[in-house]
Amino acid sequence: MSNLRIYVAGHKGMVGSSLIRSLKKEKVHLITKDRKELDLTNQASVQKFFKTERIDQVYLAAAKVGGIYANNIFPAEFIYENLIIETNIIHAAFLGGVKKLLFLGSSCLYPRLAEQPISENSLLTSSLESTNEPYAIAKIAGIKMCESYNRQYGNNYGIDYRSIMPTNIYGPGDNYHPENSHVVAALIRRFHEAKVKSLPKVIIWGSGKVKREVIFVDDVARASIFIMNLNKDIYVKNTKPMCSSINVGVGFDLTIKELSKTIQKVIGYTGNIEFDLTKPEGVPRKILDSEKIKNLGWKPEVSLKEGLIKTYESFKKLNLK
Repeated sequence: MSNLRIYVAGHKGMVGSSLIRSLKKEKVHLITKDRKELDLTNQASVQKFFKTERIDQVYLAAAKVGGIYANNIFPAEFIYENLIIETNIIHAAFLGGVKKLLFLGSSCLYPRLAEQPISENSLLTSSLESTNEPYAIAKIAGIKMCESYNRQYGNNYGIDYRSIMPTNIYGPGDNYHPENSHVVAALIRRFHEAKVKSLPKVIIWGSGKVKREVIFVDDVARASIFIMNLNKDIYVKNTKPMCSSINVGVGFDLTIKELSKTIQKVIGYTGNIEFDLTKPEGVPRKILDSEKIKNLGWKPEVSLKEGLIKTYESFKKLNLK
């Protein structure tokens, strides 16, 4: 990796900032641009950026993300912004001579009722979860762009664009909006506020029975770098031209009720937990089959309790209103 010029798109986001922390340990030249410096929805600006920066590798972690509420309320924004960001970056990277790119997908791209644990082959086999379908379709398009550019330009131009499918991510840098956040971030905020305000109970959306697999963000960053730099022959041997993404998970899931109680203990909240059955809760279960990446030599390093403690410590420094 020595002396590589690496662009991390979305470097201020949860995964992007973790990638920056990890890549800073290597002898590489990191390239970042905030929104004021580079509008990723502007095709001309993105193409100009890639033509002038001489980039060797791209980590495409930029995306509009949110929880169930945000996906339901802003479907047009989720499909438009994600489509335009990823198409701008992937195509401009190709025009700019970038040979290596890693696209970050999401486990929500899989069908709502996919067989559990979910294998990479499950993609596009049946209907998506309706609450995040626009986001999922946009991100699936990103994966298919990478595959399509590999198929058309791989041999003649040396294009090697890869994708990973991480399970539900949490950690420092997450979005803690009271309505637009993902499950772990939302629970941390609710339990923290209940503790600070001495509230008698915390109300959680859904029945608490649905199951989720969660992974600490630094493990996702490590997996991203691992897959990016995996020998091409090994990557090709373990994927297919039209099914090339690789799952990244921890190998176990737990109910929202179990997750809530674990977060409650980490935060030290002593009140009660109630579940609001009138609120949506998404797919009944979602755990990935991550045997492929584990067989390739990667495994998660951060335990759930350790990850939650680190996440809560970072949350307390935010001074959210």
